[in-house]
Amino acid sequence: MAARVAPAAEEAMARSSFTRISPTKVRQVVDLIRGHHVEDARRILKFTQRGACAPVAKVLDSAIANAEHNRGLDRDELVVVRAWVDEGPTLRRFRPRALGRATRVRKRTCHVSLVVGRVEPPLSSDPPEQAQTSRRRRRAAGTDAAEAQSPREGRRSAPENEGDR
Repeated sequence: MAARVAPAAEEAMARSSFTRISPTKVRQVVDLIRGHHVEDARRILKFTQRGACAPVAKVLDSAIANAEHNRGLDRDELVVVRAWVDEGPTLRRFRPRALGRATRVRKRTCHVSLVVGRVEPPLSSDPPEQAQTSRRRRRAAGTDAAEAQSPREGRRSAPENEGDR
C-alpha cells in the first residue's frame, strides 16, 4: 500500500521539486529535523554546516507559512510530522579526460517534502505496555526462557568445594 501523501486537516505540506543537490545529502539533513518542533528544526538547520540545509530551510519556512495562512494553525504548536526526500531526474554530463576519453558526471536532483502539523498529547497518562521486553532486560531480571532451559545443565560443572575432587 502506498504511503499517505495528502495532509490531514491539522497538517500543512510544502514541497520543493528538482532541487539541484544529491538526495543522499539532503536525507542526512532531513533526518535531523524529523519529529522536532518547527522552531527547534529551524535552529538545527541554522547551525548545521551542510549545503543541504538552505533548501530544506526554505521548504520548512514554506510549510510553516502554509500551516498559518491556509490551515489557520498556530506556529507554536507545529511539529515536523513527516519529511522525506525523493530522487529526481539525473542530469548526465561528461568530463573530458586524457587521450580523448570522457567520463560521465551525474548531477543528481531531488524532491524535498515536509509535512508540519499539530500533535495531540496522549489521552492517558499511563505509559504504554510493551508487548516484548528486550533480551537484555529479561536477562537482567533473570526470566530469560532460553537461560532457564540451558543445554549446559547436563554438562560437568566445577566442583563446589575441594573435597569433591
